[in-house]
Amino acid sequence: MPETVSSRGLDPLGFIEREGSHARVPHVFRPVVAAARDRVLDVFGARLDSAYLYGSIPRGTARVGRSDLDLVIVLRTEPSTADLDAALGLGQAVDKEFPEIDGVGTLLFSRARVLDERERYDIGWFVACLCTPLLGEDLAEYLPRYRPDSLLARETNGDLARYLPRWRQRIAAAGDSEEALRPLVRFMSRHLVRTGFTLVMPRWNGWTSDLREMAEVFAGYYPERAEQLRRAAGLGYEPVGDRTVLRSYVDDLGPWLADEYARVHGVKTPRPVGWE
Repeated sequence: MPETVSSRGLDPLGFIEREGSHARVPHVFRPVVAAARDRVLDVFGARLDSAYLYGSIPRGTARVGRSDLDLVIVLRTEPSTADLDAALGLGQAVDKEFPEIDGVGTLLFSRARVLDERERYDIGWFVACLCTPLLGEDLAEYLPRYRPDSLLARETNGDLARYLPRWRQRIAAAGDSEEALRPLVRFMSRHLVRTGFTLVMPRWNGWTSDLREMAEVFAGYYPERAEQLRRAAGLGYEPVGDRTVLRSYVDDLGPWLADEYARVHGVKTPRPVGWE
């Protein structure tokens, strides 16, 4: 198969290299990161175990006014509903203050969950490989090195079939406004592209977080679905509020991906109730 990307994202031993760093954060976004760090400390204080950046800002690929700020907050105890509300409010405040970003996405976990054996190849891998330390102890020190193998593929994205009914409900409840549909198109597009990439990741033997690279890698193995994933990659960066796009995801591309994923890698190991 012809080479499609210049780097496979692996170290000389074949392990996935950690992506992102503070040195790669563009200068225009550094005040945003500093404000987010201070607000996380103010809101969670002594309950905070660690916090991380992930996504385009620490990778150095963020676009002013178009990219969001992505945070992971790890608490010493299980997050409560009040904690979730506080994280949402924190994100809204930072987003309102800085026009350089288009929203703030925050994931909230407990230290115990990040380090739980059942999450080793999902949340654990995510923290160890895709997150840049921002505050506190780096939990990657307690986690293994990771290879782009079938186990990692299964445990990261082998649950698409479980999400599709929820996606249909969200689409039905969203209405028809551009404002309501556009975030769904962005979210579902990104999810499907990442699922398509990790479907073929073990065969390609590498890692990338760039949606367009992901789609091109996928295209080398599933040319009959290539244009669908390429379009989804574009919509992951430049979403439109189009209900027909969403319907195509839950009626065609999504079910096909879920079936093929289960056939190739199996289904993700069930998690305890509440670990959503």
